[in-house]
Amino acid sequence: MKTIMVVAGGTWQVPLIKRIKEMGYRVANTNLYPDSVGFQYADQNGVMDVLDKESNLKFAKENHVDAVLTEQSDIAVPTVAYVAEKIGCCSIGRDMAELFTNKYKMREFCQKNNFAFPEYRLCENVEQAVEFFRNLEKDVIIKPLDSQSSRGVFTIQTEEEMRKRYPVAESYTNKGNYVLVERYIRGTEFTVDGLVLNGKHHTLAISEKSHFEYNPNIASKLFFTYQNEKFDYDCLRGINNAIIDKAGLKNALTHAEYKFEEGKFYLIEMAARGGGTRISSDIVPYVSGVDNYRYLIEASVGVQNQVEETELDVKEECKKRCAVLSFLDIESNGKQIEKIEGIEKIRAIPEVVAFEVEFSEGDIIERAQDDRSRVGFYIICAESRKRLEEVTEIINRTFKITFKQI
Repeated sequence: MKTIMVVAGGTWQVPLIKRIKEMGYRVANTNLYPDSVGFQYADQNGVMDVLDKESNLKFAKENHVDAVLTEQSDIAVPTVAYVAEKIGCCSIGRDMAELFTNKYKMREFCQKNNFAFPEYRLCENVEQAVEFFRNLEKDVIIKPLDSQSSRGVFTIQTEEEMRKRYPVAESYTNKGNYVLVERYIRGTEFTVDGLVLNGKHHTLAISEKSHFEYNPNIASKLFFTYQNEKFDYDCLRGINNAIIDKAGLKNALTHAEYKFEEGKFYLIEMAARGGGTRISSDIVPYVSGVDNYRYLIEASVGVQNQVEETELDVKEECKKRCAVLSFLDIESNGKQIEKIEGIEKIRAIPEVVAFEVEFSEGDIIERAQDDRSRVGFYIICAESRKRLEEVTEIINRTFKITFKQI
């Protein structure tokens, strides 16, 4: 029986681990914490940092693994590529791992290949960032080069903000003391998820994003449909496929983010892994009809099934489907939660794929500072937009929080 190693063992990796097991393979899982939820489902576990390439390589050799994967985690991608190359199994390669996790290299790639990009500069210190901001005379956004979950990402409108936020952004860059500073693109944002098989990319799901009013860099809702009355999704699919194909990625799930400004779709970032918060594991298969995990797992162990091009296209019967990933926005104003009602009733609704909260009665909730600190979410998958809106309304009526009065 072949063994597949999964690097990272948090909540978002569990669906992949379970699917590997369902397909008859063993799972060796590594993660930083001894109580990692992924360890409950794996056959062999190793407690180590996903950034520690040598420890993960040693674990892979000790467990005679045949393939190495990760899912919904950017920081694990370079480790997966390194380990896979060292043990001689299928891999996207270290160059691809670098391109798909380093935001500066993504910008360089777009400029070199004539894809739309905003003005940008790689900065080694705050004075360089301030200089770029002054010369541009427009709002900018600063980002760590290779972090995830919107950590260290800030929109900057003044020099004072730049000097305050720059060290925070820099602290989240994993390799070197760098920050990417670029013109802030105003406009609607989108996520695009897909699958590369044998070097050809297939776009499977697109969402229009909304953001919290108090922080435009943190998503509040992702609404998935095949088409959009206001934006040309066929155009976006074409751009996304062209970018990924040009990059040269061979076999992987993909997750990209774009913004639309003045008639152009701009790539914000792209990743060689599926969308987080169960986008790739639950939403993508539902709205596309494509079993993306099966293709990923089979490719990783070298199973060369004959796949027709049309097999990886969104199925006709799925094109009227829609889904929403919505994040809870609860402000307690310093008050403790007294009572939470309605969660089990909501989970009983067939279209509700998930309803999860990260708080309990007695807690005081603070607003999110990045993607990871959001306090809960729900996913609805429905056969029509009308039904999705009906279920959303039911959730809004049913979910209730009462705070203790001071």
